[in-house]
Amino acid sequence: MFELKVIDHFAAAHQLKMVAEKCENLHGHNWKVEVYVAGETLNTAGVLVDFGEVKDQLTEIMLTLDHKFLNELEMFKEDNPSSENIARYIATALSAGLKEDQINVSRVTVWESENASATYIL
Repeated sequence: MFELKVIDHFAAAHQLKMVAEKCENLHGHNWKVEVYVAGETLNTAGVLVDFGEVKDQLTEIMLTLDHKFLNELEMFKEDNPSSENIARYIATALSAGLKEDQINVSRVTVWESENASATYIL
């Protein structure tokens, strides 16, 4: 099994409901996103997938989140825009956008600070 990691960032605000009182206030983060894609076989060039393809897809997803109030976005109308739900959204969106059949998104980690992250594992 081969696994590749691509890292990106976005900044956004959110307001969580039904969690610690402090987090229910409007606040923002500079999120770090780590995306992992995995597969069993390499292509004829000897790579799992071109990093550029994964980066391009991830950049498109980051544009939907960057400098937004996440609570107002359609994908978070029903769910809190928590780090956990953000990781799941990114994993789902990236899975839908990848063109290579032999690779899958294996996990996405979203860091809301240097010492706090959530991971969604597919």
